[in-house]
Formats: sequence, structure tokens, C-alpha cells
Amino acid sequence: MKYIDEFRQPALAKQLATSIAQTVDPQRHYRLMEFCGGHTHAIFRYGLHDLIPANVEFIHGPGCPVCVLPISRIDSAIELVEKYQVILCTYADLMRVPATNRNSLLKAKANGGDIRMIYSSQEALKIARQNPDRQVVFFAIGFETTTPPTAVVLQQAQAERLRNFSVFCNHVLTPAAMQALLDAPEPIVVDGFLGPSHVSTIIGTQPYQLFAEQYQKPIVIAGFEPLDVMQSTLMLIRQLNAGQHQVENQYSRAVTEQGNRKAQDLMDATFELRARFEWRGLGEIANSALKLKAELAEFDAEQRFSLSTQATKEVKGCECPAILRGAKKPQDCKLLGTVCTPDNPMGSCMVSSEGACAAYWSYGRLRR
Repeated sequence: MKYIDEFRQPALAKQLATSIAQTVDPQRHYRLMEFCGGHTHAIFRYGLHDLIPANVEFIHGPGCPVCVLPISRIDSAIELVEKYQVILCTYADLMRVPATNRNSLLKAKANGGDIRMIYSSQEALKIARQNPDRQVVFFAIGFETTTPPTAVVLQQAQAERLRNFSVFCNHVLTPAAMQALLDAPEPIVVDGFLGPSHVSTIIGTQPYQLFAEQYQKPIVIAGFEPLDVMQSTLMLIRQLNAGQHQVENQYSRAVTEQGNRKAQDLMDATFELRARFEWRGLGEIANSALKLKAELAEFDAEQRFSLSTQATKEVKGCECPAILRGAKKPQDCKLLGTVCTPDNPMGSCMVSSEGACAAYWSYGRLRR
């Protein structure tokens, strides 16, 4: 299969592993953050740890939109269902994320709430058309990758004057999270970044220049296949050995410098920045999330329904927040594999298909 088989060839993986081993400085420790959860799962799924020298360390970042969503937003979604009796449309990853008092969307559905798992934003719009006498809310979530499809359904709803449809917007922005990590009062030590690939197909490589220049951190936009990750790792190591800090694009088959201008224009026409938004593990970050523009306010679920916001607490002992900011790794959590399992998750990192804890569990890293 084109663009798949080519990037999973064992012979090429062996060549890349040899090149990495020959390039690393044995007296140096390389700390590379794979910003996206897709990279984390690729590393574990294909056993890349076993192909790369021990002095090259991968640090897991906050690039999992389900993982970084704070508990309060799940609580608000449950409130929409239980208090306002809406049909809530959501992606499956969100169903088992623990909310306050170990509640979840899955439990709310079991208790009679009308919560429907969907695969696209268009499905939510279709459900609204089919149920004109019910309020339908689309629980929109994701980085820049999934924001344009939400913009499309909002514009369609406006054009159709679909008054029973609204969006609970939780779209967040990748560059803001990267800057928050680097500006933290006690920032973790990161030598370079494997930049997110799907996000970069939308925003391009240009937004990362700030981090390369101001923070002197090399960034390589990396694809998700095993050879992508290995080649990007080699590119980062070469930059670090040479004392360079540039933005390089390994994923050139899909990412350009300027990104997808049509998608960017669509987002700009539909959304504007929130002044502040809370991220799990990172706290409140200024200008890090999106909300609907004023002309689309009638489709904003937060304005249509008077949602309450209350202080929340993480499950005691859950290290998900520290894992998301790279301060700890899943094996540092005492709950992992004991109390916390995919069937009984204590935190979002075990739930999401991009979560670091889920990767450790799924591919045997924890058991090893």
C-alpha cells in the first residue's frame, strides 16, 4: 500500500538504526519529546526503543486532545445530557474519560442519557436534521486537525437555519501548548521536538519557527510510520550534534511550510481565540483554545445553555497531569496496571487511543 509499506520496511529500519547508533555521541544524553500521542503509540507498537541507543530518551508530550481536556469540561457535557436532556454527539474516546466522582459519559448513557457515538461531525448534523424536536449538541474536540470539519458543520447549520443544533467547542491549539511547556516555572529538560504531523498539515511548519529561534530547540515535523519516527530522530540528533536549532520537515509528503490555506481560512471565518482555557496537566493557558465567533453565537452550546463551572480534582494518585507535561512517565504512576486499567481507567491517559498510558498497556511495555 503506497505510503504505508514503504515506511515499514525492516531493511530500512535496520539501516536507520545503524545510522543513529553511529551518529549519537556516547557521552551525551538526548531528550526528545514526541509531542503527539500518535508518535508515542508508533514508538511502542513497532518496538523502536529496542532499535535506538539507550542514551536517546523519548519524552511523552501533551499531544493528545482527549487527554488534555480538563475534568470540568466532561462534567459540563454530562450536565447538558442530564439537566437539559439534549442529544449529545461525541467521539468514542471521550466516553470513558473519568469525570467528577468517577462519573463518565458512558455511565451517563447507561443511566438513560441520550449520548451517541459518532465518527464525523457530519453525523452530528444529520442527527439534528432527523430530530427537529430535540436539541442536538456536538461535543467538538481536537487540535487544529479536527477543527475545520467542525467549522464546516457550523456553516452548514447556519445556512440551513438549523436551530436545534449547537457545538460544545473544545478545540485547542498546539503551538500554545508547546510554548506553555517551554515557559513553565520549572520547565522539563527537552533537547528537541518531534513535531506533530497531522496538525502540521493544517498549520504548516511556519508556526514552529518561534520555538526554534527563541528557545533554540530543534524541531522535526515527523510522520507517524516507524521509519518516519526513526528518520526524524536521526535528523534531530544531527542538529543537536551540530549545535543547530532549525525547523525541518521530514513529513514533506503531506506538510508544507504554509499549510492548508483553505482550512485556515475556514477556521478564521468561524472561530476566534479564547482569552484563557484550562489544559489538564498544564493549567490555564492564554490564547490556547477556540470559541465560536459572535455571528455564530446562536450555535454555541455554552451560550445556549447555562452551563455551570466548578472546581474539580484529579483522582488521588493519578499521575496523568505530570505525564502530559513530560515531568513523569507512565511507569512512575503507582496506579498504572493495578487500579488503573483500560476497563477501569483512573485518568484520560489510559482511555485515549493516543494516551501514553494506553500505549504502555497495549504494547506490553508495562509488563516488560
